[in-house]
Parts: sequence; C-alpha cells; structure tokens
Amino acid sequence: MIPPEGATIDWSAARRASYEITQSFRYEYPSPVRDLSHRLVVVPPERFGDQRRLRHRVSAGNDGVRFEDRQDRFGNVIVDAFAPRVSGAIEFLAEISVERSSAEPNRLPAGWQKDGYLLEPTPLTAADAAIDRAADELAESAAWGLGLADRINDWVYQSMTYKGGVTGVRTTASEALALGYGVCQDYAHIMLAVCRSAELPCRYVSGHLVGQGGTHAWVEVVLPVEDGTGDAIAWAFDPTHASRGGLEYVTIAIGADYSDVAPTSGTYLSQVAGRLFTHKRVVLTDLEYAV
Repeated sequence: MIPPEGATIDWSAARRASYEITQSFRYEYPSPVRDLSHRLVVVPPERFGDQRRLRHRVSAGNDGVRFEDRQDRFGNVIVDAFAPRVSGAIEFLAEISVERSSAEPNRLPAGWQKDGYLLEPTPLTAADAAIDRAADELAESAAWGLGLADRINDWVYQSMTYKGGVTGVRTTASEALALGYGVCQDYAHIMLAVCRSAELPCRYVSGHLVGQGGTHAWVEVVLPVEDGTGDAIAWAFDPTHASRGGLEYVTIAIGADYSDVAPTSGTYLSQVAGRLFTHKRVVLTDLEYAV
C-alpha cells in the first residue's frame, strides 16, 4: 500500500518499504571549463543487508559526457564522469529504485576484522582529550557492545545542537564537539571518534532519511555474532536523532568518514569557480506492515 500524503507511519511495525529516489547536482560556470573529471557516489550497491537495488540510472543533460562505473575498496558504487568541455553548466541526475525488508539484518561474513578502518581514527575523526575522556566515562557506565553504542549515540545527541552553516566538510569531530553545533555529518564524526576511542568497530554511512531534505549521515557499529561463525552484524545508529536506524533509512555508501563517500566531487581546468545547485526527492512507493 501507499500511505496517503501526511499520514503518520509506524516504522517500528513496517516489514517492507520501497522507494523511488531522484537526486540532481547542477554546476554552473561563468565561462567554459575543460577536462572535467567528476566522481559521483549516489548509487547504492546491488545488495546491502536487507536493502536491494531494483534499478538505477545516472545521466547528464550534456552531449559528450562519458560515464564509467567501478567499485571502491568499501564496495561502494563509484560513477566517474568525464567531459572534454562544458560551456556553461552541467547537471547530473541519479534515478534509483530500492526496496528494504526488516527480515534480513546487515550481517558481515567472517573476516570483517581485516577492515582495519573500523577502529582506526582518520583526520576527521581523530580523538582529542575531550573525546577520549568521554569515551572512558561512557565505557565505565555501560557494557561493551550494543549497550555502550546506545550510550554513545545518546551522548552525542545531548552534546550537540543541530545548526547548519557553522561547520563544513573539513570540520573535524573535535572541532564540531568544541563548537557544540553542527549537522548530521558532524554528529556522525563525533560518534565515530568516541566509538573508536572506546574500541567499538564502526563506520560512516551516507544515504537518505525519509522526510529529510538533503543527504543524511549516520553510523554503523559492527559487533561480532556469538554463534561461532565469526560473522558480525552492522547495527545502525543515528546520533542526529538519538535513534536506531530503521526501514526509513536508505544506504548509499559506507566508509571511514565523510571524505570516503562525498556524493559529488571533481576537478576541471579553468580559472573560474562554479556554483553547485542540488535537489533531492525520496518517494515512498510501497509499504507493508507486519501482520
């Protein structure tokens, strides 16, 4: 069924959801630019836990643009775009259809421990004295695992006030925490820094949250399954909302921090700077509740 517009959705009772996502990135230049090489991280993997990609298309409204798809070391879909010349503007459009089911947890096979980035600090998530102190205090108040992850998730939410325009893509976790203000990527970076300081394996997630205007960010904490298989489960936490991730979240990419999964980035030859205009729309096309 498709809920009527404005209807309240009980996500905790939902067992399957389907979405259509359209996202555009338009760059405008005051004069022509040459040798544009662009990187788009906007297409989810074919399978990601209970999420399944049904179809996807990435296009540009310009002649002569060449696309190449590849995978990075995290398994993300990377779309590289090349254009020898752009006269005044170029617009990339991603059209994606995905389905999520609550029946399949995001289980990682044995060998996941080899992903050293889950515990290694990055330039954006390096802990300072304040973060290390918070990690120590939180670790004393909860057992290692989901309990500690829940405490950290809530602590980040309580420590920050959501405010746009005060941080940027290069703002570190320690800088954002000192400010006390930031956006979802700052919340995620702080949680990553605290989790890694507390020796909880974790990773940055970029994607979409139903009802949110821009690209959203959250964290997955990776914990071993105690069944002798050596497998692990990646548990989604959203410190921006002090909640666990549910079917209303659509994952696009994972990495050590934002720099691995920036939705749009690139280079070109010119003396002029371009302006970026973005638009995103997520439409719930089907919803099924548990009986």
